[in-house]
Amino acid sequence: MEILTESILRHAEQVAKDIDAKAIFVYADVFPDLHQIRSIAREAKLVIVSKEQIETDQAEDVAQTVLQVPPFSLTRMGQIKIALLIALSKELIQPGDHIVCLSGIAGSNILDTVVVLQVGEESELFKSAADYRLTESVNPEVFERVVQLATELAVEGREGKPVGALFVIGDTDKVAEYCSQLVINPFRGYPEEERNILDERLEETIKEFSALDGAFVIRSDGVIMSAGTYLQPGKRGDKLPQGLGARHEAAASVTASTRAIAVTISESTGTVTTFRAGKIVMEIEKPREAPDETLAGKINSK
Repeated sequence: MEILTESILRHAEQVAKDIDAKAIFVYADVFPDLHQIRSIAREAKLVIVSKEQIETDQAEDVAQTVLQVPPFSLTRMGQIKIALLIALSKELIQPGDHIVCLSGIAGSNILDTVVVLQVGEESELFKSAADYRLTESVNPEVFERVVQLATELAVEGREGKPVGALFVIGDTDKVAEYCSQLVINPFRGYPEEERNILDERLEETIKEFSALDGAFVIRSDGVIMSAGTYLQPGKRGDKLPQGLGARHEAAASVTASTRAIAVTISESTGTVTTFRAGKIVMEIEKPREAPDETLAGKINSK
């Protein structure tokens, strides 16, 4: 193992102890063997973050928790942000918790990034400290699935073209008060078991309908109620940063008017944004650098 990585692992554990960190998050795809990180986190919970499917018995021998993130190339901060967002949805971390995050290039065997943060206090990561009960009324698996699909659409687009989309999750009875259809609802009339977003067979259908103007409205258990839906909420959300348009305004407003969560994809930038209680919780930017695997290949070939 590289001297830099050994040093980072050793000092990360000491930092976690000194600040009484709730957890150490490690982007495990950096390493070919998970056992290289088993020596750390005696003082704090070790959370493995990975794009790969890790066998349960292998993970349990190393860490208390495994978070699987979308299998797409992200920046270092993107890796950290999406891991924290999923951890919040699972209530593994809470506002005020101190977290140590370690990251690097997938397959490089080198950790090169250390981020120490307090949940809710880092403006670069968390845009609002108002309310982090992300999945108070939503199945965490449904939220994770929406974030995964949104990230994939943001990174890959659809047929080579950028995609903009809006997903509204939960509190659908209240959300329905502010809805009207821009087009005939393509999900209307299908049995609920055939239109649940957790069903991977629906992935291509959802991607296809992402080209429609309007929002996907999704029940808290994952059943898709509608697509191509126009939202006219009664309450306005927080004032948004310049450059965000009608899709983001609708997301802020509908979450201010209901207990729903909203996830948007910006067609112009590919940024995935999560809204709760009328506020932006977190933004995950589309990577503008070479994919991790490409960079790792260059490093390993030297």
